[in-house]
Amino acid sequence: MTRHAFPEGFVWGAATAAYQIEGATDVDGRGQSIWDRFAHTPGRVSNGETGDVACDHYHRYREDVALMADLGLDAYRFSISWPRILPDGTGRVNEAGLDFYDRLVDELLRYGITPHATLYHWDLPQALETAGGWPVRSTAEAFAEYAAIVAGRLGDRVRHVATLNEPYVVSDHGYRIGSHAPGRSDPDAALAAAHNLLVAHGLGVQAIRAAAPQTATGIVLNFHPAHPASGHPLDQEAAMLAHDQVNRWFLDPVTGHGYPDAALRAWGWRRDEVLDGDLELIAAPLDFLGINYYCRHVVRSPYLPPLPPGPPDELTEMGWEVYPAGLTEVLEFVASRTGDVPLYVTENGAAYPVDGDPTRDPERVSFLHRHFEAARTALEHGVPLRGYFVWSLLDNFEWAHGYGHRFGIVHVDFETLERQIRDSGRFVASVARDGLPELDPRFPPAPRG
Repeated sequence: MTRHAFPEGFVWGAATAAYQIEGATDVDGRGQSIWDRFAHTPGRVSNGETGDVACDHYHRYREDVALMADLGLDAYRFSISWPRILPDGTGRVNEAGLDFYDRLVDELLRYGITPHATLYHWDLPQALETAGGWPVRSTAEAFAEYAAIVAGRLGDRVRHVATLNEPYVVSDHGYRIGSHAPGRSDPDAALAAAHNLLVAHGLGVQAIRAAAPQTATGIVLNFHPAHPASGHPLDQEAAMLAHDQVNRWFLDPVTGHGYPDAALRAWGWRRDEVLDGDLELIAAPLDFLGINYYCRHVVRSPYLPPLPPGPPDELTEMGWEVYPAGLTEVLEFVASRTGDVPLYVTENGAAYPVDGDPTRDPERVSFLHRHFEAARTALEHGVPLRGYFVWSLLDNFEWAHGYGHRFGIVHVDFETLERQIRDSGRFVASVARDGLPELDPRFPPAPRG
């Protein structure tokens, strides 16, 4: 079978997030996070489930690193739990928390797996939320303190550090619609949070570079191609606004283009939080940028009547459309802003139900195959893509959905915590080792546009 090679040195890895897998929420001095509080609030998470145990990665990390080595992964993208390092968000350092990440990093390096760390994947210390959370600037300043501590401890071995994961989701889901922790529904607070998250990124970049000058520093953003539901000018206008509010709102400031004007007007943001020098701080040069992609958004103008339902789309268990061509689109779009800055797909994956043998997941294999092909197309178009991290290494706590949706290339039995590598994991390993096979003609790439 013909196989298509990726460039020499292309990085293949898998990704996770601390609260989703670590468990051990009340051991070794860890403080409470907003997700601990949120998950323990009745009605917030499906079936009242929490991340108290999750995959118990905190105690089983050696087993999980051995699984990565078995798969032949080059790299592992993980996040660091802020309340495990600074239980109160600032001030007293919990050495036991830093020790855990020391052990994890050393174990990865022992197997030749490159650690890629993310400092913030949504688990804000509850003490900082009580003091105002992301809508207040002091949280961004506390983040800089936290970034300096982690970089100072791990920067001699961790040479890729992202400041934030998906600040759009943090501000929108956490503060505007309230579906994620801390569960607030306040549009003005969401806009303030969005800006302060970017200030935190800028301050974090400064702190990391001061503490670990050899460490590459970047940020991870999520993207959804926004396609008009029809050729009507109102649908096209609505899609462009959605593009500005989601895809450009964070990317443009970090690449020195400021906030997009149309989105500013639509949000009605007064910009009271913006201080002199903020935009220059936010636009500190990036060493890399991470791209999270799952699906596109098809946008219908609120001024037009709803369209009748079309033929059924191919959907994941989350109800998200499978649209591989969108990955090529967002990679090309991001590269138009970042030029030759190295890009990584830092998350891409899909949830599918377990049907019988939990290691058999042909839908996920097909999903990944087509998205790998979309990434290869972007490379052919000149996009400086340097690596691909599949979401997720393990089935895990899927935020407000609890444990009902499984993204892992490794199956986890949440009763016994037994791990089993899925066919999708073996597929990722084969692509990393041998290149990408020809696409199955039954699953052609989705058309673009």
